[in-house]
Amino acid sequence: QVQLVESGGGLVQAGGSLRLSCEASGRTFSSWTMGWFRQAPGKEREFVAAISWSGGSTYYADSVKGRFTISRDNAKNTVYLQMDSLSPGDTAIYYCASSRFYPQHATQAYHLWGQGTQVTVSS
Repeated sequence: QVQLVESGGGLVQAGGSLRLSCEASGRTFSSWTMGWFRQAPGKEREFVAAISWSGGSTYYADSVKGRFTISRDNAKNTVYLQMDSLSPGDTAIYYCASSRFYPQHATQAYHLWGQGTQVTVSS
């Protein structure tokens, strides 16, 4: 059974950086769009970024554009989220997810989800 496992979360000061990783088991990773979402306490899960199967297309939420970068290494079955210039508003549980569709923000398009990794940004 294919699984997604996130890592790299933690506590960081405002203005700092973190890099999240999401490793997938199974051989179908390279054919999937991959996305990152986040959910803060008391809020709905929201889209952060997505990348096409080849890495040639990326898509970002306006709130993170210019600060976050999504990338992937299909040889390692891993997708990354580099997060720079973090602010307390970025505090959330971050989830990776896979989709058979073109990169997009709709959660319904993603069929497999990881367990999440906590990111906390202190002021």
